[in-house]
Amino acid sequence: MLRRVWKPLAATTVLIGTPSYLYYTFTKQQTFDLAVKVRGADGIPIMANRTFSLLSQNAIKDRLVENASSDSFSRPDSTVWRYATASVAANDPLEDAHADAIIARDPSDPSAPGDWLFFTVMDGHGGPHTSRLLSKTLIGAVVLELSSLIHSPDVPKSGLLEKLKLMFRTSSPKFREDPQNPERISLAIRNAFTKLDQELINAPLSVLAANLDAESIKKNLLPDLSKHPLALQTMLPAVSGSCALMAVFDTAHRHLYVACSGDSRAVAGIWEENEQGQGSWRVEVLSEDQTGRNPNELKRIQSEHPPDEAGSVIRAGRVLGGLEPSRAFGDARYKWPRDVQDVLNRAFLVGNDQPLRPPPSSFKTPPYVTATPVVTHRDFDFGSVARPLRSPASRFVVLATDGLWDKLSSEDVVALVGGHLKGLKGVVSKTALPELVPTTSGAPTVEGKDKKRNSSSGSCLRKLMSIPAPIARSYRDDTTVTVIWWEDGQEGNAKTVTFSSDNIKAKL
Repeated sequence: MLRRVWKPLAATTVLIGTPSYLYYTFTKQQTFDLAVKVRGADGIPIMANRTFSLLSQNAIKDRLVENASSDSFSRPDSTVWRYATASVAANDPLEDAHADAIIARDPSDPSAPGDWLFFTVMDGHGGPHTSRLLSKTLIGAVVLELSSLIHSPDVPKSGLLEKLKLMFRTSSPKFREDPQNPERISLAIRNAFTKLDQELINAPLSVLAANLDAESIKKNLLPDLSKHPLALQTMLPAVSGSCALMAVFDTAHRHLYVACSGDSRAVAGIWEENEQGQGSWRVEVLSEDQTGRNPNELKRIQSEHPPDEAGSVIRAGRVLGGLEPSRAFGDARYKWPRDVQDVLNRAFLVGNDQPLRPPPSSFKTPPYVTATPVVTHRDFDFGSVARPLRSPASRFVVLATDGLWDKLSSEDVVALVGGHLKGLKGVVSKTALPELVPTTSGAPTVEGKDKKRNSSSGSCLRKLMSIPAPIARSYRDDTTVTVIWWEDGQEGNAKTVTFSSDNIKAKL
């Protein structure tokens, strides 16, 4: 409305002959005030008003797409895959990360042809160290575990009973257990997450052990390894932390696996039409927010610790009152025993002037946090679907860190993506969205966030995006979103990618 009013006003101004007023209008910098926490003269934090410049709409758009990328590829079965990722920082540097890989099945694989598609988003906290490491290693760890499962299926443990079973078991392949059944694939993904976190957490201990000689052990002397080339390289990814969310598409069997460790979330949108031809997007939530506010997580954590800790393991929805996600990589302060924390702190961090914070006062029986994910399996066709008008895409999956879910619901996100796929353009108000893009409920959202706290700022997008880091972190979080969608029989609408080491990492 303001834009429509401004155009005649501008024309009138020029006709009157006062171009100086027009110039002033275009160049005057808009500002806004914000209460921020600063340190007073006595060092005590206080709230004080600060004035910030309000970025232009074009500057906001540039910031939103600054870290955006997209790609598409077609396969011999006439399926076109498309995916896009964007990240917006609130921290400096950005603590989120993401990764993807397309891996063709080896021709020797009984299930070939087909591909494995991997998409991950990582939500780092306490620094970017863990999430960045995961972006380089997590997919590889899962691929290694899956490859071991597919090409070297588990052999029963040696024992008299098992040997007798083997003697009378037929060797025909059709009677052997399929190593690629969903239960075993899910277990392999879980094991890959768990093993990688164990390596990450144990890396500083391995460095310390390799630098302890017999004399030091005998005299109980701890070496100063703060200048060791692996000191910070191993400690920082262990003591910072990261949630991880992964989607694995097995195109040969048309299976989708979602592995969630933390409070990032995956949702799917499925187009459905009634007999009258009217359609809506069904919202299927593919993961649960894993925080102390999730009743399932609360029950799990309480069961893993003595009864006298039942009231303290989760306080205000957070692990020991501090960490919000109840599953995460790293976060060694919630995993290492106190004496291990003390030793590694003195050996690696004190000399670098980066001492480790002591564990919470209620820290008694670690570990309190695990990286072992909850893995779910579905047919990625999501049952019978109908294609929406003017768009061949009828299914999509969204992976996003919790910065998105702090501001939008699962229904909002499915409606926004579904509306875009159906050709909806321009600015759409939140109140008009449900009418323009109707949704229905499938698997519900299991909230793990304090929505009241996260919606308290009430700031518009333009103002939120104008707040500089690190002040912005008090009003919004780092946000990373990956959208994957696929179109059957529409390969002509997408570019054909020549597969190289950049998009197909190997064969599995």
